[in-house]
Amino acid sequence: MIQQFDSIFDLLKGFPDELSAIKHFEAIRWKGGAFCPYCGSIRIYHFSDKKTHKCGDCRKRFSIKVGTIFEDSKIGLQKWFMAIWLITSHKKDIASTQLAKDISVTQKTAWFMLHRLRCAAQTKSFNRSLDGPVEADETFVDGKEKNNHSHKKLNRGRGAVGKIPALGIKSRDGEVRFEKVDDLTGSSAKDVIRRNVKAGATLLTDEARVYRGLDGEHNHYTVNHSAGEYAGWYFFHTNTIESVWAFLNQQIISIHHFVSAKHLQCYLDEMMFRQNRRDVAEGDHVNMLLDAASGKRLLYKELIT
Repeated sequence: MIQQFDSIFDLLKGFPDELSAIKHFEAIRWKGGAFCPYCGSIRIYHFSDKKTHKCGDCRKRFSIKVGTIFEDSKIGLQKWFMAIWLITSHKKDIASTQLAKDISVTQKTAWFMLHRLRCAAQTKSFNRSLDGPVEADETFVDGKEKNNHSHKKLNRGRGAVGKIPALGIKSRDGEVRFEKVDDLTGSSAKDVIRRNVKAGATLLTDEARVYRGLDGEHNHYTVNHSAGEYAGWYFFHTNTIESVWAFLNQQIISIHHFVSAKHLQCYLDEMMFRQNRRDVAEGDHVNMLLDAASGKRLLYKELIT
């Protein structure tokens, strides 16, 4: 049975030991019935320890962690549940140093755990096209220059040198999409918009040249920020997506201080996970991320190379 909980107290009370956490994860992952993570067989034998199982076909022994982001992790599911609660309930994320203190692990372990959870947050469910009105806006992510090591400082000012471009798309009454792009050109911006916005939908952007040429595909309106236009009339603005970008930059500056180009999309996916479920109860956030935990595990070597 899948437990419901609304507070961190309920979480601790609901999973007093490792076995209770295992049973909860089994209820989520095996809601359609137990199966072998190696061959997919449903002929499963359960051992008396209630933690391990054996496939009746391929004869391999496994735990519920195999085939998920938790595979080969020495950290118990109790601590994983706590980490999931913290990463989904903190609106501006949580630093690995803070998570390490909260669940009593090393900072290196906490950093690796957070990246595994961000990997799970890369949900494939957001595949339907957004309908209008839809706002699109670009940003350049960097963090504060003073937080970088001296050999990495680029003397960056207000320009885009050394910063990472990303494009955000937000349906006024619905979901958001974020994508890191290699370069912010007309072709890359249009490609992201075409993949995420329904053809013919009302699209609102600023006057940047990267959005030119979309009039024939969408009902395209532009806001001229250089002329002081921000929300002259209640409909013609991009304030919604701009406020989301402002929130992201505050998160990076105050929590992470700096995010590399290699890992930026993971942070964007994590924020997208929270943004698109902002009306969902806290406990449901945990269960949703657990439900997305199946798949290839992230290796530490992949993160640092």
